[in-house]
Amino acid sequence: MPLSQAAWARIVPFALFMSLLALRGALPEENAWGLDPRWIYALNLVVVGGALAWFWRAYGEFARQNRPTAGEAGLSVVVGLVVFGLWISLDAPWMRLGDATAPFVPMTAAGTPDWPLIAVRWIGAALVVPVMEELFWRSFLMRWIASPRFESVDPRAAGLRAIVLSTFVFMLAHTLWLAAIVAGAAYAWLYVRTGKLWTAVIAHAVTNGVLGIWVVYSGRWEFW
Repeated sequence: MPLSQAAWARIVPFALFMSLLALRGALPEENAWGLDPRWIYALNLVVVGGALAWFWRAYGEFARQNRPTAGEAGLSVVVGLVVFGLWISLDAPWMRLGDATAPFVPMTAAGTPDWPLIAVRWIGAALVVPVMEELFWRSFLMRWIASPRFESVDPRAAGLRAIVLSTFVFMLAHTLWLAAIVAGAAYAWLYVRTGKLWTAVIAHAVTNGVLGIWVVYSGRWEFW
């Protein structure tokens, strides 16, 4: 059956993000346009953020009545912190699927941090990506695996098959495959446990936000 408008509202921002990621990875540092490919990431704030804003009314998960309670939000923060700790620990060579297609090292030619680039990367990773990815991986894909009429699927009844398969595909989109399995399963667990996408978004945002701070502090740019 053809995809519904609700499905496209969740697919389009994700597709735009992946397209920009591919463009950034394909564009050499020295190119005919004199464009620093790292700044393509800034387009995510405009293009992907703009797409999310355009479709926002289609995202019923974010309506007032679907906001998490204080306890659910607190649990989400804890899960996000745990995932962060595991993410930076599960990085042995055998836990990697090749190398990142678009590495991001926000340093100037003089070897000092490029703070505008760092700010753009952090905002995108901590604020835009969690919303975009949770709408695609959990709200759409996980429930669509349970039923093509995914909007009618209560996340609390999505089933183990939908959780496992969506987490597996989520893993394929990340270099750190074991860490991605842990993260995907954790965010899916929150969504299924509470029935609220906000909990997965909060946890994902905490993971990415703290990871970004840690990366800048430690200089471990390979995690970006």
